[in-house]
Amino acid sequence: MEQLPNAYLVDLLYVVAYCLGGIGFAIGPFILAHLLAARSTRNTQGKTEQLIECGMEPIGDAWIRFGIAYYLYALIFVAFAVDVLFLFPVAVVYDTVFEIRDFVEVLIFVSILSLVIIYAWVKGVFKWERKTYNPQ
Repeated sequence: MEQLPNAYLVDLLYVVAYCLGGIGFAIGPFILAHLLAARSTRNTQGKTEQLIECGMEPIGDAWIRFGIAYYLYALIFVAFAVDVLFLFPVAVVYDTVFEIRDFVEVLIFVSILSLVIIYAWVKGVFKWERKTYNPQ
């Protein structure tokens, strides 16, 4: 049986620690909310307490429909998060070997994202229509 080099084992240890940290950050808030939650679900006035609250009484049902504008803003945010994920590594290695090619790639990428913003603007995605609450 062949012996693995120490550098390989150290790299594998880093990957395992990174995965365990990611799982901890994903599951940790649920465990923390469970540990800090109130044990009684009814208070003295007979109303059900919320486990996680913001300090305001909820209005209406919990199963309400949100406007599509929230989801569109979320998708635009995700698009720009991906943009940053691409631009940071390019900025780090920019101006090392292929300066013109890197510049043209970044220019094309940012141009496509600019077209997406212009398209969303023309379609009216950024117009926020204020709606009033009707409990009926």
